[in-house]
Amino acid sequence: MDLTALSAISPVDGRYRTQVSALAPYFSEFGLIRYRLRVEVEYFIFLAEHKVFKLPAKVKAAKLRGIYEDFSEADALHIKGIEQRTNHDVKAVEYFLKEKLSVMGAGESIEWIHFGLTSQDINNTAVPLLWKEAIEECYLPMLQNIVLRLGKVSHEWRGVAMLARTHGQPASPTRLGKEIMVFIERLEGQILQLSHVPFAAKFGGATGNFNAHHVAFPTKDWIAFANDFVHNRLGLERMQYTTQIEHYDNLAAQFDALKRINTILTDLCRDIWQYISMEYFKQKVKEGEVGSSAMPHKVNPIDFENAEGNLGIANALYEHMSAKLPISRLQRDLTDSTVLRNIGVPMAHSYLALRSLEKGLGKLVLNKAKINEDLENNWAVVAEAIQTVLRRENYPQPYEALKALTRGKAGITKQGIHSFVDTLKVSAKLKKELKAISPHNYTGV
Repeated sequence: MDLTALSAISPVDGRYRTQVSALAPYFSEFGLIRYRLRVEVEYFIFLAEHKVFKLPAKVKAAKLRGIYEDFSEADALHIKGIEQRTNHDVKAVEYFLKEKLSVMGAGESIEWIHFGLTSQDINNTAVPLLWKEAIEECYLPMLQNIVLRLGKVSHEWRGVAMLARTHGQPASPTRLGKEIMVFIERLEGQILQLSHVPFAAKFGGATGNFNAHHVAFPTKDWIAFANDFVHNRLGLERMQYTTQIEHYDNLAAQFDALKRINTILTDLCRDIWQYISMEYFKQKVKEGEVGSSAMPHKVNPIDFENAEGNLGIANALYEHMSAKLPISRLQRDLTDSTVLRNIGVPMAHSYLALRSLEKGLGKLVLNKAKINEDLENNWAVVAEAIQTVLRRENYPQPYEALKALTRGKAGITKQGIHSFVDTLKVSAKLKKELKAISPHNYTGV
């Protein structure tokens, strides 16, 4: 079967392709090749700018950058054709560049392509670069949209009193807007932590020591050169002591940060799902959609369920990657290679989850009548308030008195609470204060 959306093995390249297509320029084979080209070209230009070799006057930097800026699918297929002969993906990129430079009339300067490098100097700069730009240009904007949407509804619902539930049981009332703010604070905290992890790169030759560079030009400060190139030209942070590959410790830390973000979002999905089940939210109905193949009345919370499922898949992959990548035998084994090629998969599932979550949040309709009904049916929750005020007044054993009235008892009503207050040997003013407390206003600050 030819590869189509119907024949793809992975749903991220099949069923969900249109939803994650924004990630393709970063994580596809085409994208990886283009980023490799970008590093090779920028390194070639950087060598020339630093007088390591002289570039022919007719070969302009802008024209060289056009090789990766205007990179086409036909170019990528040509490189894959070279790879079939070389059986080496990065070497195929090098040969492709040499072909391009020969056409430009670069002459002998083409041999400065890939000078002194091993393939991991390209992979361990190209991958963190595409990872960095995918996070900054696709993932974080989508996540921030979720945070902004949550902020909007939190503001709208800031005055909505709601019965809280601890251990699944009715508890001191809260405000719906504040409960949404809990997730905003958690997400913002983890986004901040993620932003503090550098995008690390390896660039130092076959075993990290600039052996080839140094033997060719022993007086040149190649460490300073590489730091300048990686930091100022690529926008990454070069690790100073490496084997043939990058440590991946920072990448693992980013995976762990993304995993925590996904865990928070899973918690959010489950809470919203529960509120829908409790009828605190209704969902907007779209004309023509079917909620159940058998039960016509249903409007299922599928967006939150889909989000939860994709967040789980993403976290399982992030967990493996963060545990596996920092481990490599001696100066390098190949186990990191196939894992690195898959970093777009958990990102795609995370991205899918964000899209589902955004869609689900947009369908929520507040059901204040049900929220108020639950408050009215649970007057027992003001027992905490009453006993606390009585403590303030030095009333004897207030907790025990309210416990005897309410614990484990159903049908506690406003009338029952007020009748209890009337039996208290306190002032009329205090009784009035206690009777003013209700599940609707006992919501704290």
